[in-house]
Amino acid sequence: MENKKDILSRTYLVYIFLCVFAIAILYKMCIIQFKEGSEWKAKAEAFNTQVHEIQAVRGNIFDINGNLLATSLPYYEVAVDINAPSIDKKLFESKVDSLGTMLSELFKDKTPKQYIKLLRKARKSGDRYVVLKRNVPYKDLQTLKTFPIFKKGKRGGLVTLQTNKRERPFKMLAARTIGMARAGVKPVGLEGAYDTVLMGISGQRLMQKIAGDVWRPINDENEVEPKDGSDLFTTIDINIQDVAENALLNTLIKNKASHGCAILMEVKTGEIKAIANLTRDGKDSSSYSESLNYAIGYATEPGSTFKLASYLAVMDDYDVNLDEKIRVGNGEVTYYNKTIRDAHPPETPMLTLKRAFEVSSNAAAALTIVKYYSKNPQQYINKLKSFHLNQKLGLAIPGEANPLIKEPKSKDWSGLTLPQMAYGYESLITPLQTLALYNAIANDGKMVKPRFEKEIKHNGKTVKTFTTEVLVEQIVKPETVKKAKEMLEGVVENGSGKGLNITAFKVGGKTGTAQIAKVGVKRGAGKTAYGDVGERNYQASFVGYFPADKPLYTCIVIINSPSNGIYYGGLVAGPVFKEIAEKVYSNSLDFIEPLNTKKQILTKVPACVKSRNDEIVTASKAFKIKVKSQVAENNYVVKNNDDTLSISLRSANLENQLKKGVVPNLNGLSAKDALFLLENSGFHVKLYGMGSVKKQSIEAGKKFNKGDKITLILS
Repeated sequence: MENKKDILSRTYLVYIFLCVFAIAILYKMCIIQFKEGSEWKAKAEAFNTQVHEIQAVRGNIFDINGNLLATSLPYYEVAVDINAPSIDKKLFESKVDSLGTMLSELFKDKTPKQYIKLLRKARKSGDRYVVLKRNVPYKDLQTLKTFPIFKKGKRGGLVTLQTNKRERPFKMLAARTIGMARAGVKPVGLEGAYDTVLMGISGQRLMQKIAGDVWRPINDENEVEPKDGSDLFTTIDINIQDVAENALLNTLIKNKASHGCAILMEVKTGEIKAIANLTRDGKDSSSYSESLNYAIGYATEPGSTFKLASYLAVMDDYDVNLDEKIRVGNGEVTYYNKTIRDAHPPETPMLTLKRAFEVSSNAAAALTIVKYYSKNPQQYINKLKSFHLNQKLGLAIPGEANPLIKEPKSKDWSGLTLPQMAYGYESLITPLQTLALYNAIANDGKMVKPRFEKEIKHNGKTVKTFTTEVLVEQIVKPETVKKAKEMLEGVVENGSGKGLNITAFKVGGKTGTAQIAKVGVKRGAGKTAYGDVGERNYQASFVGYFPADKPLYTCIVIINSPSNGIYYGGLVAGPVFKEIAEKVYSNSLDFIEPLNTKKQILTKVPACVKSRNDEIVTASKAFKIKVKSQVAENNYVVKNNDDTLSISLRSANLENQLKKGVVPNLNGLSAKDALFLLENSGFHVKLYGMGSVKKQSIEAGKKFNKGDKITLILS
């Protein structure tokens, strides 16, 4: 009995404890619910709602002609509040099937049944925010607004959140120069340089956290509206950029090169019209992309293009003439057991300074600089500094490399430094710095700062205009500039750049071929920092200006590590320069002299016009020019008569004759048309004189074979 009483007493004790505990919980619930309810509701509301930042629409980047280089396209997160008060049961039931079908057809990620099931489930569970699709483009959003239920507008339950995605319409073209700017990532290019200008001012929107860690907007309107960014107009011409990039790409592929760059700059203003930087995607790959900005961010030993700086120094400091003789012997000179060699044996043991520059003699450059500056090397260094080669150009674009011009007092200065600096070694400069120096010579000695920016606009109104900044008013004396131009033009006419073979206009420039030092390889024990012969990497370059008589543009091309057996600058980089220069020349009105109508009166029709017969007849009637005879429809050679007020059409059918292997009568054809027809048919053509064809070395009517040579005498 006593055990039973003991058990019951313990049971009652536990029961009483549980009752008290339950009463305490109930009491606390009442306190929280009724006395502290408003306080806790406010805290819960604060925890589940936040003010979110709304990104402003980033400003656009344009080329100089107004073509879009970078823009922000809107994308949307699309959700539905299918339980909105305006969507009653009748509306929902009548339209849910068609809405599900149309969502499936638009997004193509779910079947109609899956969308209908999703909508019905949300309706049943009372969900007020169901995400349908993320990253919806603007065009699809406009389509979405026409769907059943959604077309009721704000009352249709459609909820959208806008985000902006940066796009480059021209994809790879100038991609590294355009660059990017993202949080937590190092800024690159113009996007990074003008981030604060382009980004605008963010807005604010009150959001509520709901199930599944999803945030939905509480109000239809923003708390603070964002302010869009300004637009940046650049100096880049996307058409020239396309030419430069394609020319560079084709040469890189042809020469199996590691990477390369090409820059085109306007002489007077310093405006960069094109800048291409291409890097091979893999060691054995034939595809290239714009991943690194070599033109700005990498300083290397320039090689022979640096000889211009050396000769400018000695001509300006000591008034050295172009006909000064330099004894180069067999093209070798030795300093402290280091032999400096020319790439090719010299024509004669004695070269003039001009000829030494034209053939790019390393020995001559070393001998000249040592002769004049060995007693005072600091004078040479100071001259190079006056060319701004020892400091950055101060570009807005981030990542400009630090140049290196050694000082005689520095620890790594040796007896070899002066002679090796003379021809482009033991110094580091970027391709853009080299271009700026050559541009100064083309600009009669005035060095201007290269720039990529034209103006900044906001809502169509100009906020800031960028003007030309002069770095040095006159880098050398006018007499020195004149000598330098003569040397540079001589390189292309008679020297290492002769292979350019540009006939339409004159060019001044310099070739360069530099050995690239290998990382981790030290001098000594039979080795050099450039590796053994046969295993060395090279940097081929060409830099110059055109047209030489009135320079409008300067251009530099650098090809790194060509591995197809050819590595000389004139042969590897020169063709890229030529293609860019010729296409710019042929497509630019800047090269055309303005017509002086007071002095020139056009009275004569062209000597020879290529056109279809019916087109010529129509044009002749419009200009009231008498046509003396007509021939078959496909004949197109037209020749004017001596009286200049009438034209006659003569039967030629030249292309058909050439296709049959017969030489036609070319008399009267313009040189351009004759050249076009003959070269397309496989002839090697030589022209003498100007004007139209007067005589031909192979008589009309004779058979020919592809590869035959024909000479045309012009009137």
